[in-house]
Amino acid sequence: MEGGWLPLVWLFLIALAIFMYVLLDGFVLGIGILFPFAPKDADRDTMMLSVAPIWDGNETWLVLGTGGLLAMFPVAYAIVLPALYLPFIFMLFGLIFRGISFEFRFKADRSRRIWDRAFLWGSVAAAFFQGIVLGSFVQGFDLAGSSFTGGPLDWLTPFGLLVGAALVLGYALLGSTWLIIKAPGELETWARRVSVRLLLAVLAAIAAISLWVVFTNPTIRQRWFSLPNFYFLSQVPLATVVTGFLHWYTTVRGFRVAPFVLTMVLFTLGYVGLAISLWPNIVPHEIPYWEAAASPSTQRFLLVGALITLPAVLFYTFYAYYVFRGKVARDLTY
Repeated sequence: MEGGWLPLVWLFLIALAIFMYVLLDGFVLGIGILFPFAPKDADRDTMMLSVAPIWDGNETWLVLGTGGLLAMFPVAYAIVLPALYLPFIFMLFGLIFRGISFEFRFKADRSRRIWDRAFLWGSVAAAFFQGIVLGSFVQGFDLAGSSFTGGPLDWLTPFGLLVGAALVLGYALLGSTWLIIKAPGELETWARRVSVRLLLAVLAAIAAISLWVVFTNPTIRQRWFSLPNFYFLSQVPLATVVTGFLHWYTTVRGFRVAPFVLTMVLFTLGYVGLAISLWPNIVPHEIPYWEAAASPSTQRFLLVGALITLPAVLFYTFYAYYVFRGKVARDLTY
């Protein structure tokens, strides 16, 4: 194996941390995206209460992913950060406003509408610019050796905007299916109707992004359509279609947990497709992961810490969701 096994282990851990963040904070951002469309103000209280006890632990995964990239793959970090500095800043501002709105909305009286808007636009901004980052990453960067040579607005492309809009829709779908689990009565019925509409939009966005990537990048097109690769890799889009149908069926048939799980499966399939397209490059489409890795001694030292902290974070995460399981009661406060 080129570069040994340590860079591959760290690549997996960083990818896992980012994926966990997308899933766990995705539905919280989705709640914010759906916030103004709720039927009643009391429903907005219920929506926020459904995520209030658990939202602030999700950024742990974001810190682990970005911190791991800095420590373990400094060459990649030195390219990605200058290339995407502005989208990262806008994303962080969105997360800040989203977090502030949690603390102030329940205490506010006259300024309540201000914090409603902060929750909405903070969530939309965070989701949209995460999509911009992803789209720019997939397209690749202008490099000279291992240095970024592009401009500060290279991320502002039609493809990046498409991926940004798609991620907003995807997070909204996560949020609506989360409400199917957590919301009582009429709000759950509303969430089911919204989920069906969002599912169609998300599947259309997945198809558009997949076709765009495959037919504009010859290397990726060759990987997916050359034989015998096609026979194996075509199972990913096929599984996406099947998952979409099961999602629709379980939503309209009254299943409670299955739509949320199937939304996570859709995200997983998208993540797998991304990994297939970009492998083994950590900086598309130029630098493989082993060339961007830190020294083996650094990787070994920090791996010990990761193997101690990662199980603790996983335990805390699952325990928090276990404690706050079940439907949200109307008379709860935050």
